[in-house]
Amino acid sequence: MKIAPHYDQPVVYVPDASRAVGVCSNLLSDTLRDGFVAEIAADYQRAREGHANKQQRKVLSLADARQNKQHTDWASYTPPKPNWLGVRRFEHYPLAEIAQQIDWTPFFQSWELAGRYPRILQDEVVGESARALWADAQAMLKQIIDENWLTANAVIGLFPANSVNDDDIEIYSPDSGASLMTWVGLRQQLPKADGKPDWALADYIAPRDSGKQDYIGAFAVTAGLGIDEHVKRFEEANDDYSAILLKALADRLAEAFAELMHQRVRREFWGYAADEALNNEELIDEKYRGIRPAPGYPACPDHTVKKELFELLDAPRIGMTLTEGYAMLPTAAVSGFYFSHPESRYFGVGKIEKDQVTSYALRRGVTLEQAERDLAPNLGYEA
Repeated sequence: MKIAPHYDQPVVYVPDASRAVGVCSNLLSDTLRDGFVAEIAADYQRAREGHANKQQRKVLSLADARQNKQHTDWASYTPPKPNWLGVRRFEHYPLAEIAQQIDWTPFFQSWELAGRYPRILQDEVVGESARALWADAQAMLKQIIDENWLTANAVIGLFPANSVNDDDIEIYSPDSGASLMTWVGLRQQLPKADGKPDWALADYIAPRDSGKQDYIGAFAVTAGLGIDEHVKRFEEANDDYSAILLKALADRLAEAFAELMHQRVRREFWGYAADEALNNEELIDEKYRGIRPAPGYPACPDHTVKKELFELLDAPRIGMTLTEGYAMLPTAAVSGFYFSHPESRYFGVGKIEKDQVTSYALRRGVTLEQAERDLAPNLGYEA
């Protein structure tokens, strides 16, 4: 789509490493090369033309999308006030408690074993492989917990907040009321049927001019502190399987930690669902009130928000940092925001148009070119 047009020589997309041998053989063959290259070129041209046709879809202007926002009767809604405001850190959280919250289905998916846990263990096709992997995972998880291979730290913040500029959320100091951060948001620009709104996360926070004080939460958790020395130990012993297994378990612990802390926020720290009594299956299916969108995911595809989020929470104090490309370190980590509104839901922003990117750049205080680079996967036009 984007690479091949810049090269005179063949550019070939190989979806799986196992197919690279055949591609190389065709490119090296005196008799097959020309036909193979011509076929690939024609195929890719059709793909580019198809993509260009899709880009001509019907969209809403940003102004019309804002008119079609989710309208809440804020006059009859009182945002729940958290039981405490500010930032709190949780260090050396018990791994055994976190492990009880693990969602094992994505663990098997990461090993390309399809099926939902626990049924996958009895699956006719992959059951035997799943049971072997499960046994190895349980043995290593016990060792991780018993020998404290990993350290789990978290930082949670609860703040006064209001939505501004239709799509943005302003977060305030609990002490002075001064603005700590303005989260520049994105809105869907999709024609909707049946009266459905074009969502933005700001729709779930009371507008500043509503006269209602609302609140928002923020979090950063990791279960990957200390992992490097163990991964290195396995790799030096040429035990790549154990190294990969450890990384996969650390990722699952981090996600479980995020789930556990969100549960505590709902029931204790914010307290808007103090009587919540969900089992682990219901928690995995997100039957609770509220959401915790993470930067980089469909409802909040802007990774740059992590920089302000980490500054808001002073995440480096618990050992979490960001790379220049906004990747979290340690990699077994989750960060994001908490929303309490009963109608809050996950959605995908999808493709956005130049009018929104221009507005976003102005509100964020960056050039249009920078905004287009940061939002490249979501652009509905050729930058």
